[in-house]
Amino acid sequence: MRAAWSTYINHCLFSQIVIDRFAVFAGKRFKVEIEGYEQFLRLEKQEKGFLIFSSHVGCYEVAGYTLTSKLKRFNALVYGGEKAFIMEGRQEVLGLHNIRMVPVRDDMTHLFLINEAIDNNEIVSMPADRIVGSAKSVASCFMGATARFPLGPLSIATIKGLDALAVNVVKVASKHYKVFVAPLAYDKKAPRREQMQQLLNSYVAELETVVRQYPLQWFNFYDFWS
Repeated sequence: MRAAWSTYINHCLFSQIVIDRFAVFAGKRFKVEIEGYEQFLRLEKQEKGFLIFSSHVGCYEVAGYTLTSKLKRFNALVYGGEKAFIMEGRQEVLGLHNIRMVPVRDDMTHLFLINEAIDNNEIVSMPADRIVGSAKSVASCFMGATARFPLGPLSIATIKGLDALAVNVVKVASKHYKVFVAPLAYDKKAPRREQMQQLLNSYVAELETVVRQYPLQWFNFYDFWS
């Protein structure tokens, strides 16, 4: 009975957050509290660009209206299957905050745009908690069991020698969100495979902390430990 109730609340919260997402596009603003903002500002001021590893927790898009940068363009890798009018509306609003959406395409053109952004020392944001369209993955212990995470974000960070942040955004009240920003540590001088594992372990530790604190806002609806 308890599990059924938790599932119900999880779906209710998901519905509320989807509504909030469209409300933001329409111009509504929420109170947003940022924990670790100094980490974002520190990397924003350095010459090189950096990566943000997001996750399917809460409403990540709220970060697009708070973690803004005047010094570096923010490139967000997003799902490319939404209706054109939705994508256009999102880009119109986010563009006001120096953010470019990069939809994932079957022709892989998004990879060229991401590489271009990194070469231009910009910020690149991508989800790092779900394997989609590729069998390449790296394993780590998550919530007490082995789970696999996408190789792509780890590979980009370690090949380019980029710093990375984990950013998670959760709903804490009807009109109030909280953003968690955390640096992801790894030894850039270690062998590359070891770098990727260290980076993943850092990300997984941050993700697990947030998921344990806000379990009903983890919206990763697929067999995570398969």
